[in-house]
Amino acid sequence: MQRADFRHFFEQAVRWGDLDALGHVNNVQFIRFLESGRVAYVEDVFELPVSADGEGVILADLQCSFLRQLEYPDTVEVATRVSALGGSSFELLAAIFRRGEDAPVATSRGVLVWFDFRGQSAQPLPEVFRERIRRFEVLAPRERV
Repeated sequence: MQRADFRHFFEQAVRWGDLDALGHVNNVQFIRFLESGRVAYVEDVFELPVSADGEGVILADLQCSFLRQLEYPDTVEVATRVSALGGSSFELLAAIFRRGEDAPVATSRGVLVWFDFRGQSAQPLPEVFRERIRRFEVLAPRERV
């Protein structure tokens, strides 16, 4: 994954409390960085606050590859993009970069599902959000049937 593949970036400082006994950022914190980037993407691109009222997105799958260590006082940039659109789901690719560097310290693939929180069931991803994603992304998402 390259920076040029992404348009959405979320910046966050590494905190002292993010470190583990080995002196580097704990792997759990990488997942939190990805979560912050994912929430920011949904709020910015969907123009929708993340909420459990009505309908919204839930995380169905998440994979993360840890490539390099992070330390205090690094600042990270979480890059997020939609790479594929399905009927009720979409695939997110993400990369965590140390600010100012081109090589990612971690990469991720996740699947989000459009979900009816009252009915507790997956629903078709509304066309309005599909269009916002298509207009926003640098690389056109694959369309899955």
